[in-house]
Amino acid sequence: MIAKGLDFPRVLLVGVVNADIALHLPDFRAAEHTFQLVTQVAGRTGRGERGGRVVVQTFSPDHPAIRSAVHHDYAAFARQELPIREALLYPPFAEMIRIVVRGPVEAPVHEFAKELGRHFARELKQIDTPSRLLGPAPAPFAKLRGMYRYHLQLQAVDGAKLRTMVREVMATIPRPDEIQWTADVDPLDML
Repeated sequence: MIAKGLDFPRVLLVGVVNADIALHLPDFRAAEHTFQLVTQVAGRTGRGERGGRVVVQTFSPDHPAIRSAVHHDYAAFARQELPIREALLYPPFAEMIRIVVRGPVEAPVHEFAKELGRHFARELKQIDTPSRLLGPAPAPFAKLRGMYRYHLQLQAVDGAKLRTMVREVMATIPRPDEIQWTADVDPLDML
């Protein structure tokens, strides 16, 4: 409740329990989300004349996201995070499309995801821009609402070329009737 930006003027103590739980999610933005949440929660205290105190409970006290958040040091967090994202072709240095394939029976879903992966791998070699393909792999929630889920992650420096390539591949591959797929351009989460 306090993390959502409500202002309680006499808050003198804020506790953050399991501050690092989001760090272990399979999402390239996990450190960013952790930094943002801890920084935001910590900003809820100390607004009055009496100041305030923040207690952060974590199993990863030396993680750069936790250390930077505790000190409200966005610049330190960015210095740590941005080179990693650049090296691995993550936003803001590249664009990304996440393909999720789902269906009621796992084997055909997995086979279709592998077929997509082969096509995407071949086509990524043809586009003239740094790029990479991750997957296919089971999605973090491998079965959701009775559907088995696999995902692929495509990244490229030139987003227009990446989007065109994905559109062309998806238009040429016949999809089995029981299988569905979605393409999430610049996904906000990877779950």
